[in-house]
Amino acid sequence: MSSGFLRKIVLAIAVIAITLPSFFCNSPETARQIASVPEHHSDWLNVYDTSVRYVGMDVCRGCHPGIYETFIKTGMGQSFDHATRDKSAADFTPAHALVYDSILDYYYKPYWVNDTFYIKEYRLEGKDTVHKLVQRIDFVVGSGQHTNSHIFNTNGYLYQAPITFYTQKHRWDLAPGFEKGANSRFRRMIQLECISCHDGYPDFVSNSENKYRNIKTGIDCERCHGPGSLHVHARQTSVPVDTSKMPDYTIVNPRRLSTELQNNICQRCHLQGIAVLNDGKNFYDFRPGMKLSEAMNVFMPEYEGAQDKMIMASHVERMKKSNCYMQSGKMSCITCHNPHVSVKFTPRTQYLNACQGCHSGNSGQTRCTESEQARMAVNNDCITCHMPRNGSIDIPHVAVTDHFIRKRPIADTAAKKITAFLGMKCFNNDNPDAITTARGFMEFYERYTPSVALLDSAILYLGKQADDEAGLKQNRDYIRAYYLLNKFEKVTGYAANLKPESMKDAWSAYRIGEAYYQSGNPAAALPWYKRATAIWKYAMDFQNKYGTCLLALNKPQEAKPIFEFILSEDPNHVSAHTNLGYLYLQSGNSTMAYNHFMRANELDPDYEQNLINLAVWHYQNQQYDKAKRRLLHLLEKHPDNEQAKAMLADL
Repeated sequence: MSSGFLRKIVLAIAVIAITLPSFFCNSPETARQIASVPEHHSDWLNVYDTSVRYVGMDVCRGCHPGIYETFIKTGMGQSFDHATRDKSAADFTPAHALVYDSILDYYYKPYWVNDTFYIKEYRLEGKDTVHKLVQRIDFVVGSGQHTNSHIFNTNGYLYQAPITFYTQKHRWDLAPGFEKGANSRFRRMIQLECISCHDGYPDFVSNSENKYRNIKTGIDCERCHGPGSLHVHARQTSVPVDTSKMPDYTIVNPRRLSTELQNNICQRCHLQGIAVLNDGKNFYDFRPGMKLSEAMNVFMPEYEGAQDKMIMASHVERMKKSNCYMQSGKMSCITCHNPHVSVKFTPRTQYLNACQGCHSGNSGQTRCTESEQARMAVNNDCITCHMPRNGSIDIPHVAVTDHFIRKRPIADTAAKKITAFLGMKCFNNDNPDAITTARGFMEFYERYTPSVALLDSAILYLGKQADDEAGLKQNRDYIRAYYLLNKFEKVTGYAANLKPESMKDAWSAYRIGEAYYQSGNPAAALPWYKRATAIWKYAMDFQNKYGTCLLALNKPQEAKPIFEFILSEDPNHVSAHTNLGYLYLQSGNSTMAYNHFMRANELDPDYEQNLINLAVWHYQNQQYDKAKRRLLHLLEKHPDNEQAKAMLADL
């Protein structure tokens, strides 16, 4: 999942946003605020029947071996697999396999030990290695056509490693979203939204953020055809359906769907943007044959200018901008693509024939007006001129086919610049309701560009829907908006009318707890943190905040098992090691305190609070030079830390 979306233009957005009024989004006075009402009926029997189960690609293979053999070679079939030498497309020779983050001062070296893949992070001072951390890699993400990224599994918790191999440029570099000082090293969580598009549906622990019981390897047949148990049972117990004469309604056949529903299947993952789940829905709830808006609404920021700016998985958004799509009324992704066959093995003529199907002498559509000489120079290839390969703004070092089909793609440099942010547009629902739109603005703020104007627009939209149901939903949305604005008194004002035990949303409970805590009231924060951890037991950062609040209330005996639980689940949780070390230091167990501090330091040598704790430990053990070195290192990385300055002055 590529979380680096629009990174090359967020600074421009921030500059533009300060000149815009808070209602720069699509005008709420004129916008239609009618919620899309899904029709919970389909002729296809596996769409809405929740008793129909997923059976897995190997079951499909039993009856459809030919399709399986070609599909498994597609980008979808190759999307996710165990980290093996065969799966990796990367170059591990010394000339290529080294990445340096010049901002955070870390080197990264990928390498194999027999058949096990590792990434080593290290830091140098002169010729001395002053930090080293080695992480085993368990999964490779990506078919290798554009990239290979890397995932590791810690007791079921999935995280992304900080480097990626970019196959088109044949180079290693920081992973998308880890550049320009944003390197989260080995702590970027792989959440359900990400993995649900990059792999087959895993067995997810629902009261967590990134814990899984088991992981599939590759997107499978049922992502486009829907769950298959009904179909398998029917074929095993009844006469097969002659699909040349009639549909087999036990399983979705996308070619028999309407154009809109065909595109809804593809845009589940090829409309990468701000996905806002409907209330009560998750990323598993969409099934082929549904409208995507029944589960979620996907927003994209709209800009004036910069028509060439695109993200890698924006195929549907780009296609929907095209006159071919808007005027034909019948254009879908499978007009050109056969999802069962890799683009690497698809003959170019298949795509050109799709163009000629509309733009031929008998169709009545406009034919190519370019000169014959110019057309022959590119072998009469429509795609070369009208769908050129373009750089992706979220994934560096790649070029992909731009699905915005235009007569003359933008060539003017001035026209490529962003001149204004126009608002957020939903690309799978023409009429998202006001609350959903507000959530789109907040998601964009949190993920990509923290412009206060985005939150102003979110609050404006929240006020536009005031029916009774909206009032109940809006509480958590106002809490979120004012929390992001650091207006904690507003958050606690909403919380005053709520009871922790009645809260069903873990994030709302956590934000209320944070608002009280940051306002200097840990006693009021505690029940909200506790509620957040009751809803999401396996969200380790929520647990850590709960334990920290207990420490602030001088309840070490209650806090200690919280930190021990965190480390039993995720032994690499830096803050939990730091906090547990502090508890041991307070209780006089200097050895255990030092062990936890040093483990935290191995995991993150720049972690601010742990460096303070280590300096205290060295001081208490009369190791004054070491204490001084810890504090100097801390101030090099965190120059505004007043506590470190005061301690250094005492030394």
